[in-house]
Amino acid sequence: MTSTNSGRMFLELLARDAPAAEFEEPVIAARAGGGSGENDGTLAELAELERSKLLALRVRAALDKSRRREAELSALYETVADLVALRDVDSVLQAIVARARKLLGTDTAYLALYDPARGCAYMRETNGSVSAKFQQLLMPLGAGLGGLVVQTASPYFSSSYLGDAQFRHTRDIDEAVTEEGLVAILGVPLRLGGDVIGVLYAADRSERSFARDEVTLLGSLAAHAAVALDNARLLQETNTALADLNAANRLVQTRSASVERAAAAYERFTGLVVRGGGVDDIAHAVGEALNGSVVVVGPDGRPLSRIAEPRRSGGDFDPDGAESRAGTGGRTDGRFGTEGRSGGDSGSEDWPGAEALADAMARSRAQGRAVSCGNCTVAAVVADQEPLGALVISGVGGFDDTDRVILERGVTVTALLLLFRTSLAQAEERVRGELLTDLLSQRHGGARHGGGSLAVRERARRLGTDLDKPHVVAVVAADDVPTQRVSAAAGAWAGARRGLAGRHEGRTVLLVPGDDPSAVARAVEAGLRTALARPVTVGAAGPPDGTAVADAYAEALQCLGALQALGRTGSAAAMDDLGFLGLVLGRHADTDGFVRRTLGPLIEYDERRGTSLLDTVESYFLHGQSLARTGAALHVHVNTVSQRLERVGQIVGEDWNTPQYALEAQLALRLRRVLTTA
Repeated sequence: MTSTNSGRMFLELLARDAPAAEFEEPVIAARAGGGSGENDGTLAELAELERSKLLALRVRAALDKSRRREAELSALYETVADLVALRDVDSVLQAIVARARKLLGTDTAYLALYDPARGCAYMRETNGSVSAKFQQLLMPLGAGLGGLVVQTASPYFSSSYLGDAQFRHTRDIDEAVTEEGLVAILGVPLRLGGDVIGVLYAADRSERSFARDEVTLLGSLAAHAAVALDNARLLQETNTALADLNAANRLVQTRSASVERAAAAYERFTGLVVRGGGVDDIAHAVGEALNGSVVVVGPDGRPLSRIAEPRRSGGDFDPDGAESRAGTGGRTDGRFGTEGRSGGDSGSEDWPGAEALADAMARSRAQGRAVSCGNCTVAAVVADQEPLGALVISGVGGFDDTDRVILERGVTVTALLLLFRTSLAQAEERVRGELLTDLLSQRHGGARHGGGSLAVRERARRLGTDLDKPHVVAVVAADDVPTQRVSAAAGAWAGARRGLAGRHEGRTVLLVPGDDPSAVARAVEAGLRTALARPVTVGAAGPPDGTAVADAYAEALQCLGALQALGRTGSAAAMDDLGFLGLVLGRHADTDGFVRRTLGPLIEYDERRGTSLLDTVESYFLHGQSLARTGAALHVHVNTVSQRLERVGQIVGEDWNTPQYALEAQLALRLRRVLTTA
């Protein structure tokens, strides 16, 4: 037989997929045909035929492996197709177990999943099983071959399960395996992320080993099973999320009208500010949006706007309703139901009392939200911790979430509007203060007319102040109140009365219309005490002649010093209110000369000798001319007091203790202390 004929013969065998035993037949036939007389040629042909056979068998083995690989890949592709098609998870797992049994050629295949709630594994799917007990088997964690696979997270097979000591046996598992007749078992883990959630098994009822390719194939099927389970979980979560999303969508739809209402309100509020609207406009807009009545009040609780009583329109409002009023500086038309009635009018039954309103504003600032105040709701208006006022809302039965948003936006826009007002007021106060400083410093030269400068009168006229009318100068002291607050309150109070206010020589000074300094002093004290919620002391003088206010300022300052020296802090007065002190401290009195004439010798003696005769005399009169009480007050012996008084008589004359001189001495002592304090 030639090599060509032998090659053709083996190709024919390969072509019809002949069994491996048939590949031996050509070799056997060739050896039989050669007989016993084998020569070198015959031996060479037999060797060549043997090599051809081995090569054909290798080709046959490669073809078998390729067919098996093709079948495995086909099974994997079918599994992937099942997963992509989003088939029912039970159907996918059943197909995976069936394909595992078919591809590995085992008697049975099954899938066990671990249930953390029950603390054991259960049979999820089986194929080829005949035992009901095996199909319903519950396997404790860590028991059996599957327990070893879970613990190591690696595949494991046993050629003889019952005799394998590599894992922990239990009676229930061993009895179920025996009833099923299983001997060789292969298990691979189902991994999901970093966790093992179950085991995929392939088992035979006779001893056998499992090749690496078979272990790898079962592992691939296990991975697909894990994906199928994860897809089922994700699908359930997706369905749950879709249900939640649908519920949220329904909620959004039900609230869309409210959101649009809040957005329209905010757009209207900001439009009012842009168009130059005033506090009346914003009060009306907020009231109309909330379907109630709104008043804007200042930090002192006084209304800054009229009561806004909008037209009822079923809860809706015209977003352009204030268009005609914007830019009018707060003027309103007939749409305000009270025609400009003050928010603090006692005719409003819902309006809270002053103390209740102040308490509600403080609570609202502290809590950062609107609070109840009787039949009203109060929302504080604050900018950078600085109280600007509040919105007082009445006539609203209750606030829903949308109403609260609208109110918050209203408060924000009101704060912006009040800040604009405050900035403008501060600029005007600064101009007024500069004019007052010029008047007090007499920096206003130029042609004189009517006793004053024409230029400074023109500046005052532009600010609304007529210096041709009588004015009073008032000097204010407010302990424990920041200077900026005192100046702002004084500027607002004076500006409202067409007056001037500012700081001069470290003090707050006002120049306000009036010809009665006592009445003006009391009015200033009452107004600033209300605005600052703190006691203030006010000294007043005037009216000055024309623009010459420096003299009146000096007298008002001296009057303020007298009030403080007399312990009358928190009061107001002019010189006429101080009795005999006013006669002495008046604008044309020589108080320094009176003090020098009465007490000069004692003052000079004390300064020259370093003694305390003047203090002794003052204490002597203060304690009713009692030597004992005077000594106790000065912490000296009564004899020392007597000796000092004798020295006083020697210096000023023996009649110093007579009633006439005693009155002058006491008056001079009081004046000296007042002048020193001022």
